[in-house]
Amino acid sequence: MSSRRYSAPARLLHWTMAGLVLATIPAGLVMVQPGLDRALQNSLFIFHKNIGVLLILLVVLRLLVRLRNSPPPLPASLSPVQARAAGASHLALYVLLILVPVAGYVRVRAGGFPIESLDALGLPGLVPRSDALAELAKMIHYGASLTLAALICLHVAAACHHGIVKRDGVFSRIWPPFGGGLR
Repeated sequence: MSSRRYSAPARLLHWTMAGLVLATIPAGLVMVQPGLDRALQNSLFIFHKNIGVLLILLVVLRLLVRLRNSPPPLPASLSPVQARAAGASHLALYVLLILVPVAGYVRVRAGGFPIESLDALGLPGLVPRSDALAELAKMIHYGASLTLAALICLHVAAACHHGIVKRDGVFSRIWPPFGGGLR
């Protein structure tokens, strides 16, 4: 790995998760709309829940990759405030990428609903049936999802600023998702 870039597995996981998160947030918002066709709603629920399971697995894998491959240093041109903001926003993204699907899992299992991918594997539910717990997890899942969406917007805006306006190498640390790319 070039010391100026994330490892290839880290880049691939980043962009894979970005695509899945960007697909599942709108699905989650649409699936709870009143008056939605029941067949479409069921399909969106199945998609949303099962992508959430995949995201839990991918974020664990991503954390393992990050532990083995430290991120490249930020450019010296970043101010200390910008560097701290970058670190804090990345930490918040990781926390939310764990919290959102875990809260979703708890909401679904405590509510007595299936998670088709896990049920097909015969995996037991890890959460007891509880309407109160399901409601609490639902509120956490929703609030954390909105926070994640806002933080993603900020993350994308910062990436565009560094990649298009400043051209300081920050964006090229994570792009392209695979292969060598320009340095």
